[in-house]
Amino acid sequence: MENLWGGRFKKEINKDMQEFTSSISFDKKLAVYDITGSVAHAKMLGKCNIIPLKESQKIVIALEAILKDVQKNRLSISGEAEDIHSWVENELKEKIGDIAGKLHTARSRNDQVALD
Repeated sequence: MENLWGGRFKKEINKDMQEFTSSISFDKKLAVYDITGSVAHAKMLGKCNIIPLKESQKIVIALEAILKDVQKNRLSISGEAEDIHSWVENELKEKIGDIAGKLHTARSRNDQVALD
């Protein structure tokens, strides 16, 4: 998995450094809030015609499926994800492909942190 901030480095990031900067072990408590906020954001993107409504609906359906799996402990929130936001995006991308990247349209990571 590629780090969100590591694109400018030519060498692979030291594993100890990755573990030190990762917050996923703490962030997993925020999963329900992060996903719920992302559902609301995806609905807004479609309603305001910022992204096509069909893509918005596809994102919402996939996020709701991820949320159910989290609530029923069918998904393990761990691994190489840097934080809960990147974990959700990775899960979403596995389900629906590149459309998942559109979820971040008109929203910053700071917006996500404030919402959570």
